[in-house]
Amino acid sequence: MGKTLFEKVWDSHTVVAKPTGPSLIYVDRHLIHEVTSPQAFDGLRMNHRMVRRPDLTIATVDHNVPTNNRSLPILDQTSAVQVQTLEKNCRDFGIRLFDINSPNQGIVHVIGPQLGITLPGTTIVCGDSHTSTHGAFGALALGIGTSEVEHVLASQTLWLEKPKPFEIRIEGKRRDPCAVTAKDIVLSIIKNIGTGGGTGTVVEYRGQGITDLSMEQRMTICNMSIEAGARAGLIAPDEKTFDYLRDRQYTPKNYDLLVESWKEHLKSDNDSKFEKQFTLHIGDIAPQVSWGTSPEMTCDVTDSVPSPDDFAKGDDNQKKGAQKALDYMDLKPGTPITDIRIDRVFIGSCTNARLEDLIEASRVVKGQKISPNVRAMVVPGSQMVKQQAEEMGLDKIFTDARFEWRESGCSMCLGMNPDILAPGERCASTSNRNFEGRQGTGGRTHLVSPVMAAAAAIEGHFVDVRDWI
Repeated sequence: MGKTLFEKVWDSHTVVAKPTGPSLIYVDRHLIHEVTSPQAFDGLRMNHRMVRRPDLTIATVDHNVPTNNRSLPILDQTSAVQVQTLEKNCRDFGIRLFDINSPNQGIVHVIGPQLGITLPGTTIVCGDSHTSTHGAFGALALGIGTSEVEHVLASQTLWLEKPKPFEIRIEGKRRDPCAVTAKDIVLSIIKNIGTGGGTGTVVEYRGQGITDLSMEQRMTICNMSIEAGARAGLIAPDEKTFDYLRDRQYTPKNYDLLVESWKEHLKSDNDSKFEKQFTLHIGDIAPQVSWGTSPEMTCDVTDSVPSPDDFAKGDDNQKKGAQKALDYMDLKPGTPITDIRIDRVFIGSCTNARLEDLIEASRVVKGQKISPNVRAMVVPGSQMVKQQAEEMGLDKIFTDARFEWRESGCSMCLGMNPDILAPGERCASTSNRNFEGRQGTGGRTHLVSPVMAAAAAIEGHFVDVRDWI
């Protein structure tokens, strides 16, 4: 029997295989940041260990860094200490760090691909759940915990239970590629299979609806595999993948030889077997807006907020969860999505802060002004993205429309830095999670695509961007 892409990458990195229980897997790239690494380094020091492969360990600051004035000290003491601690740990252990002043600084899952650190067929780990982003390149990319970060630092390996392969096919061709985006595709998947639908699996995304996407759009898909409960997401590399990575700063010198090998081996065999399968037709997908406090609580922009009974479909726990979410979000069943007014707009995060995301949003914004009732910000995913956007004049388009144009970082995706919602504020966000308090205590998050967020900023409420464009 043939093997899936996931099984090929797993088998080629297995150091110790066990018929039951975890296997020992070799790690090609270890990405670290300021939040989940301090205790890991402390563990190394306590046990008098060094970093096994500092040359394969790459660090950046992203979660806690301010996105406004970089010339000022970090005011939050906890954030400042975490950033300073990472700087010291990288000095002490000889690890490459893209610090707050580096032109390569940015969100860890944005800089990896754009620097050529992410490569097809590799294993990549990071103490961050959205490491799955790198799976867009055919890499097995896994989020890990702090104790696992220490294990990888010390040994360049990790004990892992082997997930099951799960095929998700997106068939057909988009009729409105500017309005129905990768974000809408992945939110539709999660809406259909639920946040537990991928539990215990690695998802391989396949079909024309996937291969038609650019690399940056594929990263959005793989990024939110975690929101579907999966361990990771994968897309087989193709010519788009190889072209994207060619001539990047850290692309290997023998790149063309590697490409020939990847073309031959990095794909699922025709007779491979997936444990689970799900198919979605892209023509059935509309722009999506989340209404609750879980990514599966999402509906078409043309729909209304569902009742707990309609959402739960007979499941009592789902019904209770939906009612709790509606109470938190201060929404009534039957409210048209387009009637929901917003206070804030956030275009950014490791899901949607790449150059293409900003280009698409700028096309909606150009020549417009945001609603006087809305405060909106654009936070590029990296300093490189910021520079490229400014060279194209995107910053002026956004600032002319009264958006705030920021420095790179995780920003309002999570409440670990100054960019947070006030209690009760409602935000159209291009991030990946809408949990209670995710963007600030009492803040209400609606997950949308960059073009949907941009249109909502201008109108002051959600609109069907297909009509609005």
